[in-house]
Amino acid sequence: MFSEANWTPSAVEPHTVKHCTHSSACLQDGAESKQRPDCPQYKVCSQTCKILDYNASYFFFSRACLPAPMFSRNDVSIWSILKKCIGMELSKIAMPVIFNEPLSFLQRLTEYMEHTYLIHQALTTTDSIERMKCVAAFAVSAVASQWERTGKPFNPLLGETYELIREDLGFRWVSEQVSHHPPVSAFQAEGLKEDFVFHEAEPKGLITLELPKYNEAYTWTNPTCCVHNIIVGQLWIEQYGSVEVINHKTGERCSMTFKSCGLFGKELHKVEGYILDKSKKKLCAIYGKWTECLYTVDTAAFEAHKKSDKKNPEDKKGKQQEPEELPPPEAETVQVIPGSELLWKITPRPENSSKYYAFSTFAMQLNELEKGMEGVIPLTDSRLRPDIRAMENGDIDQASAEKKRLEEKQRIARKNRSKSSEEWKNRWFQQGSNPHNKAQDWLYLKGYWDRNYTQLPDIY
Repeated sequence: MFSEANWTPSAVEPHTVKHCTHSSACLQDGAESKQRPDCPQYKVCSQTCKILDYNASYFFFSRACLPAPMFSRNDVSIWSILKKCIGMELSKIAMPVIFNEPLSFLQRLTEYMEHTYLIHQALTTTDSIERMKCVAAFAVSAVASQWERTGKPFNPLLGETYELIREDLGFRWVSEQVSHHPPVSAFQAEGLKEDFVFHEAEPKGLITLELPKYNEAYTWTNPTCCVHNIIVGQLWIEQYGSVEVINHKTGERCSMTFKSCGLFGKELHKVEGYILDKSKKKLCAIYGKWTECLYTVDTAAFEAHKKSDKKNPEDKKGKQQEPEELPPPEAETVQVIPGSELLWKITPRPENSSKYYAFSTFAMQLNELEKGMEGVIPLTDSRLRPDIRAMENGDIDQASAEKKRLEEKQRIARKNRSKSSEEWKNRWFQQGSNPHNKAQDWLYLKGYWDRNYTQLPDIY
């Protein structure tokens, strides 16, 4: 029932026009350009998949790899750095840039939206329980990008922003670094048809998804993320803890547990839970792995399967590995209960993913910068950060030098503000009360998409 193929983008398909202005090479090869009838300025070369004429309302991303592969971290010991920092606050430890990946944390957050089709599927059903299934699947899929991603994203600078428009996925996104100490990143995503709003402030903020069509709001918080074997061994990531997705209109909720690894690794990456009505009656079960897929099944069938599983424990003979030694599994390992319905399955990563920081295709395109964007996106956009750009291009020395320069520039700016009466003012978000649970939150001020970027801070 629920598959990415079931959702069709709202925009009309391009039709062919006769002239291509991309390059003489395109013309010699007989290439044609494509033009959207609803946006006459949006033209794409059908062979190179690059923008010909750029319109600020649309973005088109196409690359399938980064300009340079990642650097080997085998010769660098994290422990050699951490042992010199005993007693220091972890967020203030300056790690070598080789442990980074060429994305800002603002860009990394955008990966929540890789499986936006689940939101669109929720909008197509009039049954609130079916919508809850879709939203629960979206909540699980939002952390799936962290699988095998052991590189650290660059810390955003105060005032840094990032935007992303994906017409093919039906959303636009804007985020801003609203605080440096403590670090807080706020974002808001909107459906291009104004059919949903999705927002949060990280870290550990309340995630909110609003569906105006049904006058519904869903809230939840992400599970805890733990990176194992920082000192020695193979790095691997674990998500654990309780996640409760609440429909504030109906009182229905999906209570899920992200299982911790356990002593023998049997529970690694597992997610289990139930959808309950407002009286807390179990309506159906949810199960799967956040690294692979998510299913729903009748409650009775799920609980019968759990009892059967306990009566027939797996053979634990032979060498029993400690959890810290366990790497993430590579093959699909979810045992499907008869009668189950697939809610979500992770998008396969490209074959070259291991060369490029374990990025998905979606992640590969986050820092893509077309010439037409310059002068349109604000000067605070993460794509314009010189340290991230240098690392993406394979120049580790320049990336390290630029990172130090930007951090020093930020320290000087903060020191100068403390000497004067000037106070930092965020441009696109302000603190306020979340309307659905009254908790303190960062709320979008609007105006970003008007493209009026005057009086922006000089952060790069």
